[in-house]
Amino acid sequence: MYRYFFKRVIDLFIAIFAFILVTPILFLTFILIKIDSEGPIFFLQERLGVDKKIFKVIKLRTMTNKKRDSHVQVYENNPEVTKLGVFLRRTKIDELPQIINVLKGDMAIVGPRPCLPTIEHLFDDNTPKRFEVRPGVTSLAGVSGSIYLSWPEKWYYDKIYVERLTFLLDIKIIFMTALVVVVGEKKFLKRPELKNK
Repeated sequence: MYRYFFKRVIDLFIAIFAFILVTPILFLTFILIKIDSEGPIFFLQERLGVDKKIFKVIKLRTMTNKKRDSHVQVYENNPEVTKLGVFLRRTKIDELPQIINVLKGDMAIVGPRPCLPTIEHLFDDNTPKRFEVRPGVTSLAGVSGSIYLSWPEKWYYDKIYVERLTFLLDIKIIFMTALVVVVGEKKFLKRPELKNK
């Protein structure tokens, strides 16, 4: 019942409460983004959701307004990330507008992070599981090393999450996400044992 009903109800409750709570932070960030560099405040990007349906994820812009392929994954230390963008990414503030995606039903608070359609060729046997649930603002992989994990390692954590999905697991991931924001992702790096890594 949690997976198919209560999870969505709780997501909506948390999203509404969080939206009210972070609105002042977002307005301040909007101003800082406009001061920091030219370009729009928001960055929209196509991602794969539940059942591989494409939707547009909403993020705060953290890069320069230079024309680029928006379907390319951006990693840390990319020179096009603005100074403010580095801070927004480190604190996960750039992800806050995804609360709107949760309210729309595109995403959940917790679930596999939505990936780009262009990396579908990297999928392995663990990947199909991640598309059985809504993608999340935060994830099990995200609190287990995130950017320091390889794609197969992320897919593995996504599979584990979907197979063990419970209310208590979601609460644990939300709590760990807060810790990650405070101390950084590397502190929680935990590589899974993969047979064919």
